[in-house]
Amino acid sequence: MPRVVVLDYGFGNIRSAERALQRVGAEVEVSADHRVALDADGLVVPGVGAFAACMAGLDAIKGGRLIDLRLAGGRPVLGICVGMQILFERGIEHGVLTEGCGEWPGTVERLDAPVVPHMGWNTVRAPEGTKLFAGLSPDTRYYFVHSYGVRKWEMDPSDVLKPPLVTWAEHGGDEFVAAVENGPLWATQFHPEKSGDAGAHLLENWLKSFA
Repeated sequence: MPRVVVLDYGFGNIRSAERALQRVGAEVEVSADHRVALDADGLVVPGVGAFAACMAGLDAIKGGRLIDLRLAGGRPVLGICVGMQILFERGIEHGVLTEGCGEWPGTVERLDAPVVPHMGWNTVRAPEGTKLFAGLSPDTRYYFVHSYGVRKWEMDPSDVLKPPLVTWAEHGGDEFVAAVENGPLWATQFHPEKSGDAGAHLLENWLKSFA
């Protein structure tokens, strides 16, 4: 039974994530304790609300350093919704720029769609070789609720590093990053914990990647 910590920094659907992970066989603890989070097999970084507020909460518990330490040791981390967004370099909300964790280059910005927020069920376009979406049909729908996203992937190709697998979604004619698989660091813009059986399958795929 893999041990997973859901990072408690004041933001996110913590209890929903806890229940969803327990459903697929994980032993789950909600904690902000660095020792507990570092020792866990997997760490989930949830997040809802504003980018700046989530970063302030993460900074208050030195969560960015915790994520860095886990990744340096090849230890799995899963970001969800704004917990994915804050992994990027920066977020811009209402003209205010906030520095993110900087795990990936890129900007979180308001979606350019006729109707915002993007709320409800939507399909995604996953790349070949995905482990996160393994066994899931291309027409599977996942639950989104957000007004901001990463509309451009800015990481330059490398001759040394294996490129991340980037999944895209579209809302109102605007494309945005729906998920990323990058070594031990995975993330989703949608909420797997609110996506029913499809979300459970996806979380199970994450657990299998390190169990």
